[in-house]
Order: sequence, then C-alpha cells, then structure tokens
Amino acid sequence: MKADELGSSLKASSGKKFGRKARLSLYNRTFKVICIASAVFVCIILFSILFLMGRTGVLTFETVSVKDFFFSTEWVPENDQFGAFIFIFGTFALTLLTMLISVPLSVIIAVFLAEMTPSWLKTALRPVLDLLVGIPSVVYGFLGMTVLIPMLRSVTGTNMGDGILAAAIVLTIMVLPTISRIIDDSIVAVPKKFRDASYALGSTRFQTITRVVIPAAKSGIMYAVILGMARAIGETMAVVMVIGNTPQLANALFKPTSVLTSNIVMQIANVPFDSTWNYALYMMGFILLVISLIMIVIVRLIQGKGVKQ
Repeated sequence: MKADELGSSLKASSGKKFGRKARLSLYNRTFKVICIASAVFVCIILFSILFLMGRTGVLTFETVSVKDFFFSTEWVPENDQFGAFIFIFGTFALTLLTMLISVPLSVIIAVFLAEMTPSWLKTALRPVLDLLVGIPSVVYGFLGMTVLIPMLRSVTGTNMGDGILAAAIVLTIMVLPTISRIIDDSIVAVPKKFRDASYALGSTRFQTITRVVIPAAKSGIMYAVILGMARAIGETMAVVMVIGNTPQLANALFKPTSVLTSNIVMQIANVPFDSTWNYALYMMGFILLVISLIMIVIVRLIQGKGVKQ
C-alpha cells in the first residue's frame, strides 16, 4: 500500500507540474497571438485609409487631367476648375518658412539648455517646454488671430495682417518646443570625452559647441527638423485661423492664401459626396498622407543611421 500511495503521489505531482507548464505555454502563445494581431490590425487600418483616400482621390482624374490638377492655379469648383497647385505650393512654402524661422531658434534654445544653463534652471525650463507642446492648436490660432495679426497690421501699416507670414509665426511657436527638446536631448547625449578632447586641443567654448557638439548631434537635429516639418504640414486649426483661406498664390508674405489642410477643412462640409469637387479634396488628403509617410520613413532612416554611428 505504501508503494502504491507513493506512486500515485508522484503521478499527481508530475501532473501538476505538467499543468503549470501547459498553462504558461498557453499564456505565452496567447500573448504572442494578441501582439501579432494588434500589429496586423494597425497595418490594416493604415492601408485601408491609404486605399480609401487614394481610390477616391484618383476619381478626380476622370474629369480633370493630372496636369491641370497639379499645375493649374485655377480653383473654381463652380466652373469645374480644380487646380490644386495653389494649395500644394502654399503648403510647402509655409513649411519652408516655418523651418527657416524655427530651426535656428530651436538650435540656440537647445544649446543654451544643454551647454550653458545651470542645473536648477534646466529643471525649471525643460518642463515648461514640455507643457507648451500640449497646448491645443486652437489656442495658438486664437492668439494669433486676436494678438499677432493686429500687431502685424500696426507694424507694417497694412490692412492685411493675415497670410503666410502670420501662419509661419504661429507654427513656429507651436513646433519650437518639440524641436528644441529633441535637439536638447541629442546634445546631452554627445559623450563628454568629445568636449574634453576639444578643450584639450585649445578650443574655446564656442568652437567646441559649433565644431564638435553640434556636428556630433546632427542625426538628432535632422530627426527633430523632420518631426517639426511633419507637424507643420499637418497642422490645421491654427493655420485656418490666421492664413486668410483665399485660393490665391502665396507670392507675398501678407497676402491671404490657403494650404491643403485649410482648404479641406473649409470646403468639405458643403461638398456633394459623388462629385469631382469631393474627389479633389480626397486627393489633397491623400497627398498629405503620402508626404507624412515619406517623412516617417526618413525619420526611421535617420534613427537607424544614428544607432549605427
């Protein structure tokens, strides 16, 4: 009897061990399946959006030629004229002007925070920049419309303060905290031995920063610039409130114009669904998606290059 009891107890204990291993294996497989399914689900959503926007946008070219859509400046939907060059040019011009203003300022702010600011001031300033990132864009747009545009009118003496310059200034204020913080982190990540070697060779502080630290952090700086461009291109509400929303070419800083995002927002509510007008707006949205995807790819390439370095 004792031998039988011992054998049964061993079988029971081995069964318990097997059950625990089986449960752990089941949990691991389930978790793996959930993770893979989530990744596949996100990919399906992304490609579904791209497919929907692209398929609907392509219908534009049934009545409008590709040349007229991309290179014509005539946007008069009532006359079946759908030239989107005004909005495409305005988008890139606004983004370029925003980057020309924001990038130098962001680099200066980041260098000040990382290299010249005492630790107690860094502790106070960095959370402030992080908080500025979270302010809703409509607040920036409202301040731009009520404060910035009257200020530009009084400074320039013109009746038109809205336009591409006002939009660029508002976007600069919006993207400045993001770009500054990323560049700040990139500069802090530069090894201290680089600075020590530069000082040992007799370099001044300015020479060390401009010729050693900033070049060493160039991948992070490029990463910050691309992210800033992505936000500037995709911004809507703040731009709508200060750019003027007029379908005319932006050949002057104080001339009201329109960009892809603002034109979509201002017109989509009043457009018949099965119309060339609606298809043209879908094509504009598809162009924005393609630009965003290209920027994401560039960011990933820069990240990979930075890791290898």
